[in-house]
Amino acid sequence: EAASGEDKMEMQGIDSTLLKKGKKPLGAQTPNKFEKFFQPCLAEIIGTMFFVFVGSMSVIENPPGAGRLQPAVVHGLAVAFILKFSCSGSHFNPPFTVAIYLCGNLEVMMVGPYLICQLIGGVFGAGLSKIIAPPDRYYNATGGAYKILQSETQLTRAIFAEVTLTCLLTMVVLLVSRNKKSKTPLGPFLAGSTVIINGLIGGNISGPCLNPVRAFGPAVMTNYWTYHWVYWAGPIGGGVVAAALLRFILGDNNLRVFMKS
Repeated sequence: EAASGEDKMEMQGIDSTLLKKGKKPLGAQTPNKFEKFFQPCLAEIIGTMFFVFVGSMSVIENPPGAGRLQPAVVHGLAVAFILKFSCSGSHFNPPFTVAIYLCGNLEVMMVGPYLICQLIGGVFGAGLSKIIAPPDRYYNATGGAYKILQSETQLTRAIFAEVTLTCLLTMVVLLVSRNKKSKTPLGPFLAGSTVIINGLIGGNISGPCLNPVRAFGPAVMTNYWTYHWVYWAGPIGGGVVAAALLRFILGDNNLRVFMKS
């Protein structure tokens, strides 16, 4: 009996060692292929779809002459809610993806899939608004497409507005989510508030768009491409400027590329 007791203790010791060295807790398991690739891509499609749908509907259902308050608030609230998605990093916007990659927080192999999924989600969201919205309101609002730019005299101001306002929004997103010194759980609220402020500031200048996919989806559904390139060049440029500001000036020790401690 004594011997069997010793054997039992020895086996328990071996099992304990195996648990410590060979087995990982469930929470520490390496993500599988679905969680590393497919789940984030699907999250980008779904999140972008709902953002473009809500944004387009806020314009379609905005009464004529009602001003820019409703679209600004709705876009801001939509951003605040969808940024709570965590399985993809909550991009839903090409400038965010580009900036996060430039800041070293996204693998290069994921940049292309994220951008493609965002485009798909944008088209799905615009298509959903076309199905749900009353036809007369839908076509009167050109499906929520950005049609404020009607002449070349507006282009310079519009491009500068898109670069500046997208830079501000992207900088806020990077500071509250990627910068250790300024990370905060209030990130979605601050990003949404920035969208509302930008909407009120730039509503009569360029929209503002701040997200090329938000312009792309309705443009596909309504075949409206007038000065559409502005809504790619401006926001992408703003995202690059925001990433540069963090990498060279505003970022913490991990983000800055020089003057590291």
